[in-house]
Amino acid sequence: MKKEILSKRNNTLIRRLILEPGEVMSWHKDVCTRFSVVVHGDVLGIEYRDSGEIVRIPVQPGLADWDEPQSLVHRGVNIGTVPYEEVVIFFLERPDQEPQPEPD
Repeated sequence: MKKEILSKRNNTLIRRLILEPGEVMSWHKDVCTRFSVVVHGDVLGIEYRDSGEIVRIPVQPGLADWDEPQSLVHRGVNIGTVPYEEVVIFFLERPDQEPQPEPD
């Protein structure tokens, strides 16, 4: 997994994420509103820690959408056959906020 901060200014953080096929993000919660743009990929899974459920999301380059905070602990999983890449704009409540903190 590769995470790269592209820009940070006041309460806005822009980050690129790349997951190779089979790679997973760490468990986390999403604590702020964000806007995501898929750069590359075919299928992303969202795995929920408590239930073990994996929601399969077909994606394609250019797919873009708003996401609201998510209190359930989850992680992204590249269940596709090609690298998954996204650019996400996080709208933070305060400049020092971690947008996807790991659970306690």
